[in-house]
Amino acid sequence: MTMLVSPQAERNWESLCSVLEDVLEDQSHRQLFALELGSGTGQHVIRFAQKIPFVTWQPSDIKEESRESIKAYITATQAKTVMQPIHLDASEPWEKWAGLSRSSYDVIIAINLLQYSSFKTAQGVFSGAGEILKQNGLLITYGVYAVNGIITPSCNEYLDEELRKLNPDWGLPDIDVLRQQAYGNGLRLERMIEMEGYYKCLVFRKL
Repeated sequence: MTMLVSPQAERNWESLCSVLEDVLEDQSHRQLFALELGSGTGQHVIRFAQKIPFVTWQPSDIKEESRESIKAYITATQAKTVMQPIHLDASEPWEKWAGLSRSSYDVIIAINLLQYSSFKTAQGVFSGAGEILKQNGLLITYGVYAVNGIITPSCNEYLDEELRKLNPDWGLPDIDVLRQQAYGNGLRLERMIEMEGYYKCLVFRKL
């Protein structure tokens, strides 16, 4: 098993972790269960587990090489609060989400998933979250977004163009569209967190 390394994950895990600590701080007196969608290499979830001990993490990914990497990180770090990764395709109906039970998670996180996937996947994330999250549970998405159809600054416009070249179905999702998806699935956009001068983290709460 090989531990894959993403330079981007290595760069942004600390700022992401501090956002998670801030968002989850008022629940630190109890053990939480969190599902990560599109875990990738496993670097994020291992770091989060080390820093946020009151959360038990369930990583997932559609790619086998990513799941093998996550397993390798779990073994290497002897992480006690990270479960073995599961195969999960967020574009599928939630009933196909690896047999996860309804209302079984306190938190779902998706880091840079919505930018690198189709609108069908975004719909799947919100409909799945509406079923899998407990009442008052949180869906936390991280990435770069459009706001009312406008993308700023120019580096984000460039990123959107590059993503669409790789796959026409990809690109920066619009916050207002995500808000509507959330509302249709029993979630409310509760917080928009600025990082590096623009919104990069959205927090939705299950009503």
